[in-house]
Amino acid sequence: MGRLLRRASGCALLCAGLAVSLSGCHGAPSLTPQQAAGKHLYEVRCAHCHRDNDLALKKVPPDLHGVFKSSTLPSGAPATDPEVERVVLAGKGMMPAFSGRFTQEQISALLAYLHTGLR
Repeated sequence: MGRLLRRASGCALLCAGLAVSLSGCHGAPSLTPQQAAGKHLYEVRCAHCHRDNDLALKKVPPDLHGVFKSSTLPSGAPATDPEVERVVLAGKGMMPAFSGRFTQEQISALLAYLHTGLR
């Protein structure tokens, strides 16, 4: 019985070590305070449509987490901070305008978060 227990313990340690090595030593990248504020803003103001579609929109808006990975936005416009800010503030298509609802500090935080590409 002792030999079997040692063998099982050794296997458990080996599996645990393998899991750690596969997951790496690094956790999820931490966000700066500005990016964290942008993430919060995204969660409370954008995710309803752009991630969850909990409003049951027939045309689901694009996922914004990779918006800066391409040189263009889904509309074909350049994927730049000024263009994304313009769309957020002016609205586009079914997306309402958020002008007057976000401060410049909030817009900057949202853009900083979107640049991370993190979910």
